[in-house]
Amino acid sequence: MSNGGGNVVRRGRYARAVIAVCLVLALLGGALAAAIGSLNRDVYSAGGFVRQYLEALASHDTHTALDLPGAEPTNAALEAAGLPPDLPTTLLRSSVLSSITDIALVSDTATTADDPESPHTVVYEFRLDGAKSSMEFSVKRAGTVAGIFATWTFATSPLAVLQVTVLHEAHFTVNELTLDTRARAAEDAPASFSNQSAYLAFAPAVYDISHDSTLLSAPVQSVPVVASGATEVTVDAAPNATFTGQVQDKLNEFLDACATQEVLQPSNCPFGIEIDDRVKSAPAWSISQYPEVVLTGGESSFDMPATPGRVHIVVKVQSLYDGDLSTRDEDVPFEVGISVTIQSDGSLAIQLR
Repeated sequence: MSNGGGNVVRRGRYARAVIAVCLVLALLGGALAAAIGSLNRDVYSAGGFVRQYLEALASHDTHTALDLPGAEPTNAALEAAGLPPDLPTTLLRSSVLSSITDIALVSDTATTADDPESPHTVVYEFRLDGAKSSMEFSVKRAGTVAGIFATWTFATSPLAVLQVTVLHEAHFTVNELTLDTRARAAEDAPASFSNQSAYLAFAPAVYDISHDSTLLSAPVQSVPVVASGATEVTVDAAPNATFTGQVQDKLNEFLDACATQEVLQPSNCPFGIEIDDRVKSAPAWSISQYPEVVLTGGESSFDMPATPGRVHIVVKVQSLYDGDLSTRDEDVPFEVGISVTIQSDGSLAIQLR
């Protein structure tokens, strides 16, 4: 009787142990399932995949951002979007990136709700250089890891294409990096007054684009890029004070030289006078008012339209009617227009129009 009672006790203890183990396994299984579900929602979801890209840009880790599947567009995708292939990757560097903070998921929506393979549209909010902004991403399933965790790829590359037109110049500066739009031109390509080039660029980002050289300047444009595909930017490199001052000095020197000619119609000069009476002395010219130089970019040069000035003449004349002697002492209005080009050595070539 005592042995039978011991067996019952042992069997009871065994059953309780089995139940405890089953409960622990169930709890572990539940926890594991919950962990897998949480990872699939947060880390291995479409939104989690996009967050990896944004956090890489926020930390200026360009290698991680570009290594994500589908991050860089193929030439076929660029051509399909009407963009040139083989674009330079000069801007895909950490030194050009701006500040991204306060990254927050707004939505993660499947194109077809009941299809796990359906592409997702993911929208994130963030701050670009302190300004609130957002961007939409398109991603799709790429497969699974161990048959459990989903993997993703960008269905459309998140990279942008900066299409930069530099008027009257070739160089421009973007986020303190100076680029030459003619860098990839053929060696025998003729020089152009204005130039264009396109560059792959990270998005989202803010690009401060400008031009500043000895003779030309363009104010900084802060261009927020929060969409893939093309973003067009025009840099108007206009004559600065140094350029205008040099042209003004040269124009004044030219007019002063014209004023030294003791004739009524100085040769190759924009002013002169016709006098019907007999001239009795050498005309003495002086400039009363120099035309003010204001230059604007034209098709192939910087142009100043016909601009008024005044020149003074003193000359003795004798009337053909009655022979009286008198002195013409007066201002004579005139106009002058010019075209200016910058030579390869940086000097200015000025042509009367």
